Amino acid sequence: MTEYEMLSVLAEELNMRKAAERLYVTQPALSQRLRNIERQWGTEIFIRSKRGLVLTPAGEKIIDFVNKTLAEKEKVIDELSLMQSEVSGTLKLAVASILGQYWLPNILKLYVKKYPNVKISLITGWSSEILHQFEEENYHIGIIRGNPDWRGMKKLLFRDDLVLVDTEIQSIKELKTTDRPFIQFKSDSTYYQEIQAWWHEHFQSPPERTIVVDHIETCKQMALNGIGFAILPSISLTENDKIYKIPLRYSKGEEVSRDSWIITHETYTRLKQVKAFLDLVDSVNNTHKA
Repeated sequence: MTEYEMLSVLAEELNMRKAAERLYVTQPALSQRLRNIERQWGTEIFIRSKRGLVLTPAGEKIIDFVNKTLAEKEKVIDELSLMQSEVSGTLKLAVASILGQYWLPNILKLYVKKYPNVKISLITGWSSEILHQFEEENYHIGIIRGNPDWRGMKKLLFRDDLVLVDTEIQSIKELKTTDRPFIQFKSDSTYYQEIQAWWHEHFQSPPERTIVVDHIETCKQMALNGIGFAILPSISLTENDKIYKIPLRYSKGEEVSRDSWIITHETYTRLKQVKAFLDLVDSVNNTHKA
């Protein structure tokens, strides 16, 4: 761990305990090292308070310099990786949370086993946030839901249906008379737009009762435990889930579905670690289609 890496993590967390956990050091050791660094710079970088750390004006300038230096270092590492025969360097991924939870783990398991010299840098979030961060930051690959407005390399990964799940409801018609709550999870606005479009096509009024939770897995577990019904992407469901699963259909019979895309910049495909990831994803997808 370099001093710059330590300062960057501290600036992200603004909390000594959380930063120490990320850096795998003790909090006292981190505090002592920070004091030494501040002496070297000749100024206070952070103000300590009961609520955490606050960057000083001088600290803001130092952290800006630190982050720019680390970004330049990563670019040099990427350029050097082009010159090496083995696949190495850092693979920077920005992934929609649902895909990060249900699709990515298996892919990464295969990837890190095949390319142990590659370091993985990963962020997750809503697709709209991921697309924005991908445009603003130096990520190699974005994996998002919906239909992104992207001018670079863009490839459809797969399409999965939206499914109504419940322990009691067995048909869409039952929604007209049920008093069971609709359990929803916070997600990208386009996800809700698709569900609302389907709902308004079939029903004249919104659900009488709703429960909103933060995460899709919480939503799924509440449905599995009989608290109410939910609408989930099929990627989040397995054959072992003991629950009724009803695929959503528009009035003309068309399935209600979500697309998952992989996006990148053409220049990044020259990086061995990026090309290796894209090739692996293609291989897995082709295997599933066969």
